[in-house]
Amino acid sequence: MMRGIHLSLLAALLLTCAAQAAAPPAASPWSIIPRPAQMQLAAHGHTRIADGATIAVTPDTAATRSVARQFIALIAHARGLHLCLAAHDDPHAVIALKLGADDAITGDAGYRLRIGDNRVHIQARAPQGLFYGSVTLWQLLTQTPGARGPAILTDGVITDHPRFAWRGLMLDSARHFQSVADIKKLIDWMALHKLDVLHWHLTDDQGWRLQIKRYPELTRIGACRKAVGPDAALTGSPDKPYCGFYTQAQVRDLVRYAQQRFVTIVPEIEIPGHAQAAIASYPELGVTGQRPPVSTDWGINTWLYAPNQHSLKFLENVLDEVMPLFPSKYIHVGGDEAAKDQWQASPAVQAQMKKLGLKDENALQGWMIGKIGAYLDAHHRRLIGWDEILEGGVPADATVMSWRGVKGAIEAAHAGHDVVLSPSPVLYLDHLQSDAPDEPAGRPQVESLKNIYDFNPIPDAIDASQARHVLGAQLDLWTEYMPTFARDQHAIFPRLAALAEVVWSPADSHDWSDFLHRMPAQLARYHALGIDYADSAWAPRFALSAGRDGTIDVALSNQTGQGAIHYTTDGRAPTAKSPRYDAPLSLPGHAATTLRAATFADDGFRLAAPRTRRIDETALHTRRSDQLDTCTHKIVLRIEDDRPLHGPRPFYQMDINDMCWIWKQAPTAGMRHLTVTVGNLPWNYALWKDAAGVIKRPTAAPHGALEVHRDTCDGPRIARMPLTAAARTKLQTTLHAELPPLTGAHDLCFIATGDPTQGLWAIGNVKLSP
Repeated sequence: MMRGIHLSLLAALLLTCAAQAAAPPAASPWSIIPRPAQMQLAAHGHTRIADGATIAVTPDTAATRSVARQFIALIAHARGLHLCLAAHDDPHAVIALKLGADDAITGDAGYRLRIGDNRVHIQARAPQGLFYGSVTLWQLLTQTPGARGPAILTDGVITDHPRFAWRGLMLDSARHFQSVADIKKLIDWMALHKLDVLHWHLTDDQGWRLQIKRYPELTRIGACRKAVGPDAALTGSPDKPYCGFYTQAQVRDLVRYAQQRFVTIVPEIEIPGHAQAAIASYPELGVTGQRPPVSTDWGINTWLYAPNQHSLKFLENVLDEVMPLFPSKYIHVGGDEAAKDQWQASPAVQAQMKKLGLKDENALQGWMIGKIGAYLDAHHRRLIGWDEILEGGVPADATVMSWRGVKGAIEAAHAGHDVVLSPSPVLYLDHLQSDAPDEPAGRPQVESLKNIYDFNPIPDAIDASQARHVLGAQLDLWTEYMPTFARDQHAIFPRLAALAEVVWSPADSHDWSDFLHRMPAQLARYHALGIDYADSAWAPRFALSAGRDGTIDVALSNQTGQGAIHYTTDGRAPTAKSPRYDAPLSLPGHAATTLRAATFADDGFRLAAPRTRRIDETALHTRRSDQLDTCTHKIVLRIEDDRPLHGPRPFYQMDINDMCWIWKQAPTAGMRHLTVTVGNLPWNYALWKDAAGVIKRPTAAPHGALEVHRDTCDGPRIARMPLTAAARTKLQTTLHAELPPLTGAHDLCFIATGDPTQGLWAIGNVKLSP
């Protein structure tokens, strides 16, 4: 994995400049993501880049040398190609990086890259453009998966610049904490996609992650919460709290690191809601004066800052320490999901609202955010907030980040506000990218690679005159269900590549088929960089159906339709030389077959790792929870079990409002036995007004029972399995029941009785047998 290039290694690379003889590889076509604005291949000609080739920078400054050194280290790691930084403006350098005006180059991020006459020349108006030009050159040098050493480039010219100024990713460090080293990796990888904004979500109900020296309790108390659910596996015990924060020295280091890669870090300090961790640290900041715990519940908590001078002074003091740490023009103040229950119930808040002559609590929130906006303006910063800030009035120069669909962006642009598009669900990375059984926890509504590629940052309702207010777009990584950096990577990549092309490339160049054609090279780069990306878009899928004479027919497919699926039936890992899938397979049902399948590009590069499915007569009579329908569809989640603490943990799909599943048209004929695996999960959800919709069913058993009803959930009960014994263990439990004689196929409704908030039961899988 790419864990950063140490200075000692970089020095060695710069000194090792002797060319090494090697057979030149074949030239490759250009495969660049995001697609450049203009590309023109030469009619003929190639340029060879070999070990020892020199790079000259003009002018010779700290900024231009930094770009060159980063490129040298990157290409040495990614291709094993060792280049040298020239000691001066070497006219014979193979690669030249030059700052200079050129009418063909647009903006500071634009560049022109010329390949020809056995040289590569990158010109830009500013170091940022040189950096992006070097990123494009890195991609040209890493187009052939696995290629090492000298490279041959096709001659031509690339003239490029971004479509939007705000090309971003939001990282939630409040729900789950990432190390400084991991955030640096993420910044590296963002920059290699030509993204330039890291929106850093640092405070929320579940944690305050930024050191504020004037208020030490924010990190002494607010940076720790009880380890609930899978968090206990991270701490090692439910009795050991989940903690983490960033010191100011660490933040300065990260900001410098990001600046060198032309990434701006925009901090977010949430007001007036999502404030429970702050109020747990300093109860006087709240409405009630009481000290809540730092929240362990995902959702909408109701602890808000009191809308008074004391809270405003606290926030100003916090910003006095935040602004010197982050030179960003923008400071994000949140403003979303501020449940006003405590404000409505407080005589003091109501009196304050009346004194200010405000009509309602939304206007009161607007007053509070307006005060903070004025404070930021006085310090030459601009306020940006989630689209709820529009509801109570907003400073004229505020920028709006639209997350509740695109409606907020349209309203803001019509009112003359700048906007950043970040709509749920399409740009929310906590939504799974496929419905494959091996996806991790998250929201099961699929937002695929293609969904993101098809996103339009300028909604139809924003006309050409208002489109200038659209600064760009960003993906949002909310980490409630992503406890590790490996999970973060799975959620981000390769969907980040799709967003990068949306916000960088000209709108008229977007072509899904062409993007897919360029993705194998990008996946190979991910592999070389050590990015733990998801191959979900290419992963083989298995669809089983009953065949003739006791056989089972298996159809294979993948989400994109790209690549060839190769398979084996003997348990061995498939290769590009294994049988190619062209039509449904007919496999015996009476004997078990281990079917393994993987997807390959035309050149043999593996697009997706092997997936395995055991095929036998029980396969048609078994369903996982994600293959069952939920009875209601209010808050459907894919949830990770909290046990075992060590090793793999199962996942369950369910509507947390209703412990109820349906197996539609289950093959019940001749089936007399039922086996169900269940998990017993903690309830850690703050549902606010949705809490009234949680279905609680009466039960005679101490911990409820799992009931099975035929045809409908109100139909005849055909099985009942008490959950008392299962409640004694936190591990997954297998339940058994005998069924009455049934003919044909029937819908089976599985209902767990009891109160989900007192014990959340989840089905793992269900199996019918004779």
